[in-house]
Amino acid sequence: MSLVLPSELVVDRFLPTVRAMLATRLADRELTQQEIATHLGVTQAAVSKYVGGEATGDDRFRADPDTVATVELIADGLADGSMDGYDALAELLSLIRRLEDRGPICELHEAEMPALEGLGCDLCVRGIDTDVQAERDVLADVRKAARTLAATADFDAYVPNVGTNVGTALPDAADVTDVAAIPGRIYVVGGRVEVPANPEFGASRNVSTAVLAASTVDPTVRGAVNVATDDSLLEAARQLGCEPLEFDPDYEDRAAHLCERFDDEGRVPRVIYHRGAFGIEPITYVFGTTALEAVDFVRALVRTAST
Repeated sequence: MSLVLPSELVVDRFLPTVRAMLATRLADRELTQQEIATHLGVTQAAVSKYVGGEATGDDRFRADPDTVATVELIADGLADGSMDGYDALAELLSLIRRLEDRGPICELHEAEMPALEGLGCDLCVRGIDTDVQAERDVLADVRKAARTLAATADFDAYVPNVGTNVGTALPDAADVTDVAAIPGRIYVVGGRVEVPANPEFGASRNVSTAVLAASTVDPTVRGAVNVATDDSLLEAARQLGCEPLEFDPDYEDRAAHLCERFDDEGRVPRVIYHRGAFGIEPITYVFGTTALEAVDFVRALVRTAST
């Protein structure tokens, strides 16, 4: 990803365009090219190019009503003497701040750095958006967790027929749209564990339900992985000091049932499981503070079960 500062776009794209616009407006008000050059801090040769239409510029600014209005205001003020260089600079700085706030400068910044697109980026005017940063952190955690799981030796034996998924919830998550997971789940293809897509919020109802139930009882638990229920993994959990908790899969409101089971235990166990029911494959959930932490424990379970 290229690293481009908004200030670079101001210097390279905004300033030349506004200088050209101001030069033509001041020429229309019958200022000489030398007077215009003095006001703009450029050479007379540059003014000649501006006025002659030779200078390049960015049409986003030329067509922006706020930019046009500010240029007209400054041109009037410089022409009639009611505005000096300090006043003109103040108007331009105020305009730049407005254009950075979801305006043409912001649009150009997203075009130069596509990774910013769709993030509601307000870095230029309000600093780091903590909500956006939290979402980025959660997505990064799930992405790393999924790749780590796929690279785990012998894990393919524990992927259920319905597929595996990993999920991490945002702090204070309220529903499934606040939990990131892998769309389409993680499957075994030709003996290889495949991650089909990058994580998205709201991508897995089952893992999200388990995570939300766990975080309701213990807010520090925000990550989970689902695997096939296997006695060797359950025994491995016991060997690692974790007693798995069994729950009934055949509940209409699984979230409420899990919360009730966790409340009965007075905690959220690291591992919970069910033995399946009619049309329901046996599944085990492993919890952690994040999906990556849950995956690390799954790796430990697999290693222990394999020895």
